[in-house]
Amino acid sequence: MEEAEVEQPSEGLEEPAADQQTAEADQPGSEDGDDASGMPAEGLEVEEPEETDPPLTPVPDEPPVGVATGTPVLVGGEDFIDSQATLVAYASPDGPREVLLAHVSEEAEGKLLEALSVSGTKMVDVEVEEEVKERLALDKDKQLAELVTKATTSVQHKLKDNLPMSEASIQKHQQALDAVNSVLSSPDLDDTEKEMAQYYLDQLNLVGEKINNGGEPMPHFEHFGHTVTKTVTKQIPAPADEPEPGTLAAQLRDASRIKAQLDPQTGESSWDGTSRSKANGKEYAIDLGDGWSAVYRPYAANDPSKTEFSMRGQLEVHAPVGAGHGKELVDRLEQLHLVNAPMTAAEGEWTYLTNNITAQGLDKGAAVKAAFAEAKGLEDLQVQELVHQQASSLIGLDEDALHYQVKRIQLEAAKTVLPKKVAVLREAVAKATGFESGDALAASSGYDPTPAASGGWLTWSRFDVTGKAAEVSQAFSGKSLTHNIGGGDMKKLFATGVLASTEKRSVMGIGGGIGMSEDADKYSGGANSVFLRVKKTPSSPGGGRLIWDDPSVLMRRSDYYAYDGDHFGAINPAGGKSMHGMTRDPMKIANFSQSNNEIMFRDGIDLLGAEAPSRIMCTYTHERTELLEFFKNRGITHLRGKAVEDVVQAVH
Repeated sequence: MEEAEVEQPSEGLEEPAADQQTAEADQPGSEDGDDASGMPAEGLEVEEPEETDPPLTPVPDEPPVGVATGTPVLVGGEDFIDSQATLVAYASPDGPREVLLAHVSEEAEGKLLEALSVSGTKMVDVEVEEEVKERLALDKDKQLAELVTKATTSVQHKLKDNLPMSEASIQKHQQALDAVNSVLSSPDLDDTEKEMAQYYLDQLNLVGEKINNGGEPMPHFEHFGHTVTKTVTKQIPAPADEPEPGTLAAQLRDASRIKAQLDPQTGESSWDGTSRSKANGKEYAIDLGDGWSAVYRPYAANDPSKTEFSMRGQLEVHAPVGAGHGKELVDRLEQLHLVNAPMTAAEGEWTYLTNNITAQGLDKGAAVKAAFAEAKGLEDLQVQELVHQQASSLIGLDEDALHYQVKRIQLEAAKTVLPKKVAVLREAVAKATGFESGDALAASSGYDPTPAASGGWLTWSRFDVTGKAAEVSQAFSGKSLTHNIGGGDMKKLFATGVLASTEKRSVMGIGGGIGMSEDADKYSGGANSVFLRVKKTPSSPGGGRLIWDDPSVLMRRSDYYAYDGDHFGAINPAGGKSMHGMTRDPMKIANFSQSNNEIMFRDGIDLLGAEAPSRIMCTYTHERTELLEFFKNRGITHLRGKAVEDVVQAVH
């Protein structure tokens, strides 16, 4: 179901080199060092204060070219989900195409939109040629799609809920089979009509096999369509007028995604810098100047009941063609009014605590609510104090210069007061989780506010799992986590090194059709995660599966949520999929009883490092041989301390 690729991941983050440990955050101006515009005066040297809190993830000058998952970096503040961005350098004939990919939090969208001068309210009609998929007239006349869909849906329901086949399901299958066979027996079918009827017959044969033998749910079924080219009239945003002073020119257009390509042999990801695939929604195309650009898919302009939920908040920042733009890709976030400094250790602890609050369901507690309010008050007081201290330097500034200085003051205030905010929040979390104090929580064995590398992404742990490892292992005794790779290829999967979500696969260059419900997951929100199931530890599992016999390896993460049933990984309240029964409690997950339960892990899972599966089940011996040869060529001898010959197994 899920697949993707990255350089060999490590067990954790490496210590940054000494010459990389200088944070690039804006430093507050002084009255003597700034001119009337609020910017540093020409010819004056501004002394940089000694950096005492180096970045957790140094930003590379040149992200490695062709690595599909890119290089993850942590950005300070709370503007991005999990405070994370990814730098990707796609290979292209003209040179590297360096891009920053991130997911903006909904709370930060307001200040991003304030940076834009949007052309989108004024629309014009244009005629364009589009390729569209249409049903055949014969299909509509005989209602084949409807009959096959009814039969498929009826049987799928029984498979997902592990129910016996009903007479009604069998009758629906037979009715559809009779209709399709009747069409196939017609002597005057053209080639496309024959293809259509055979497509439906193949689906019904699969349905019949499931009626007789049961098993895993079937892949998502879509009706047969043939591609035709039509001239259609569409409304598009009018050309952008001159942007207002201090804002960026932007156009509102139909949403799209980077259309990259992944070489199945080398695992290299490439992109020509222009090709994009269609998506259902809207996005802003933003001109950052000097050959730089950005694309943003806003929450506000994408109705969650009608558009792809998983893409809302996605941001791309594009550098001019060529290498060496890594640090400037992060710096350019300032143009969008977003925090643009690498995350420090103090900021990392704040993110760690907030992630644990969500994961452990502490956000509704009075103590935690009060702590967030107190932290906000501390920051507001610090802003007021700095404004008072620098009042004389603010007098007489024009609007743009005043806005620039106020923004610098807000950033300085956030940085200055952060240790106090962390202490307040840590104390409240300690109280909510049974520790005597914040210091006692910080000294406990499970407390680790440092992110770990997970393939191409970074993950934060939860101390209620890492601090109670024996209890979690006992809860999962006799249980494993499993993943069926569906339409994926095992060798290609390990060539990329990660199990990646639908959204991550799309920008890595991995084509669709691998997951069981990729399109539906984009509307439910599940497309941002990979799906696993809790099952009794299988002694003789089928092929095409990844198995984690020690679930605590993954349950230490703070980013998962789960359902004891098939909900398409729903996080969209307006997506038409039930969110009833969602849990993040590992003890509840350990007791899941439905065969179609699901656990969603955001972005992906490292398959070659600390999160590697304990068993890789190939269907055939020759597949096992090929995979072992691949590992040998890559110099991979062990996965999580276990010899690859013992990990990789074959059913036949």
